[in-house]
Amino acid sequence: MQKELVAGLIGNIVGKENVLIDEPMWKHTSFKVGGNTDLLVMPQNTDQLIEIVQVCRERQCPFLVMGNGTNLIVKDKGIRGVVIKTFEGLQNFRVYDEFIEAESGILLSKLSNIALKNSLTGLEFAAGIPGTLGGAVTMNAGAYHGEMKDVVVWTKYLDRQGLVKEIGNEQHQFGYRTSFIQTDGGIVLKSRLKLRKGNSSEIKALMDDLAKRRKDKQPLDMPSAGSVFKRPEGYYSGQLIENCGLRGYSIGGAQVSNKHCGFIVNNGNATAKDVIALIKFVQDKVRSEFGVELQTEVKIVGED
Repeated sequence: MQKELVAGLIGNIVGKENVLIDEPMWKHTSFKVGGNTDLLVMPQNTDQLIEIVQVCRERQCPFLVMGNGTNLIVKDKGIRGVVIKTFEGLQNFRVYDEFIEAESGILLSKLSNIALKNSLTGLEFAAGIPGTLGGAVTMNAGAYHGEMKDVVVWTKYLDRQGLVKEIGNEQHQFGYRTSFIQTDGGIVLKSRLKLRKGNSSEIKALMDDLAKRRKDKQPLDMPSAGSVFKRPEGYYSGQLIENCGLRGYSIGGAQVSNKHCGFIVNNGNATAKDVIALIKFVQDKVRSEFGVELQTEVKIVGED
């Protein structure tokens, strides 16, 4: 990739201040690990996002779209090509009746508070999920008996051919931590959510209760990417890991959380290599002890 040329072309779209060359990815992920990306670009609206993807395809330049980096582990040699970060730029939303329409870069926590302010119920489960709407729709994020499939009406997305498409709820083919958009390699631009009129004090009480449960059970004070593993059918990944005696187990600066064994945390000096080695060690141990395959919920990207 001709780094400076591509940086110039994209800079003409988003402004030079929104193009960072050789940017350390640890600054942009909640795990605080990862090497540099050739280019990190921050579109300010969906039209710019579409144009950036078009430039990357025309120049045969690999690209990755990310939200706020809360479900991402970037390897230590970083990412070749362009990382397109939707968080901060794609934040527009509107509320009408029982609907919220929002762009993909808005945080779920912000959307939940918007719902609260408008006395809309149905999104309380998402208040503590740290990611963006785009990532949440793509992977059908969920918590506390709620999932995105319960509230999404339609999504506008960019398909692999660069065409803007719109799909309704059923066409998302939502599954456990997956969707059609994920399996087909689409990029979420905007979604509409359908909620219900509710009582703001009851909505706030539920959000506060869920926040307290998270704080009590999850290591929110340490760098992590949330729950590392998908829930295996008939089991809980954290319980399996604990039953293997791995609570607090470390490789380098990566550690199975003492607070919740389903989390791996960065003790302050972890490398991506440490984190990935610990993930594999946990998977091997659980497979050996219980014959259960733990699948990762986090996305691992970049060069070894």
